[in-house]
Amino acid sequence: MKNNKTPKLKRRRDPIWVHVLLILTVVVVCFPIIFALIKSTQNQAQVLSPMMRPGKSFLSNMRIAIFDYKLGLYMKNSLIIAAAVTAGKIVLSFMAAFALVYYDFKGKKIIFTFIIITLMLPTEALILGLFELISNQPAKTPLLFLKWLFNPKAFFLGPIKYGFGWSQNYLAIIVPFMASATGVFLFRQHFSAIPRALVDSARIDGAGPVGFIFNILVPMSKNTIGALSLIQFIYVWNQYLWPRVIVRYDENQVVQVGLNHISSGDAVRWGEVMAGTILTMIPPLVIFGLLYNAFMKGYALSSNK
Repeated sequence: MKNNKTPKLKRRRDPIWVHVLLILTVVVVCFPIIFALIKSTQNQAQVLSPMMRPGKSFLSNMRIAIFDYKLGLYMKNSLIIAAAVTAGKIVLSFMAAFALVYYDFKGKKIIFTFIIITLMLPTEALILGLFELISNQPAKTPLLFLKWLFNPKAFFLGPIKYGFGWSQNYLAIIVPFMASATGVFLFRQHFSAIPRALVDSARIDGAGPVGFIFNILVPMSKNTIGALSLIQFIYVWNQYLWPRVIVRYDENQVVQVGLNHISSGDAVRWGEVMAGTILTMIPPLVIFGLLYNAFMKGYALSSNK
């Protein structure tokens, strides 16, 4: 009798050196985090020594970082700012991409080109004009503002005379970062890949722009929204230069500037610095864990287009 059983394919095993190399790579990449975690548990004398054993000062270092250096307040400020900026970027990018894809108007390609060009302008190049615009006080009367606005010499050649006066609140950090060329590009690419037959079917069924957005586009864009939310949250959470320049009151400062306060001075207590560093890593890691699947699927979709 013939043996009809098909032979099972043996799984090819990688050489042992491949596993060793990958393990060493992971150790090298994670070593700064492991080092910070161990040193955050040590007292001042142990931190300055080559000892790499966990100590017993983790809770005291964390308490000093949170309360004495007000890191808890800074983290609250950063959470509010990062959540507001992320939500604003998602909404504005979504609506801008929707207009660029589904509406026909003159200059649409030129507008999109200018949006992409803004990716080449770093924040450092705009920081002086942005600082004046945000920090200068607004005009006392609309007449003074209009007089300055329609004076070409003063408006185009002189320094910015009037602004928003937001240096005392969160708006100074939230509003300048709400526009996102990256978000517009990702949503535009995603919307362009949606079949036009689906759009025509929605119109035949009587769906208006609002119904089309909430019933079709938003459910189909969950992965793109998740990927962009993760990118923008971490980006805003790590902001240092602009908050350091524009925020004048310590109560409104963000967490990255707060970490710099801990490490400043003549005698730096590195155990407390490391404890604060570990603490500030938790919110981005939590967001990454929650949005990991959406990020990977959204990234794969944008890569395939």
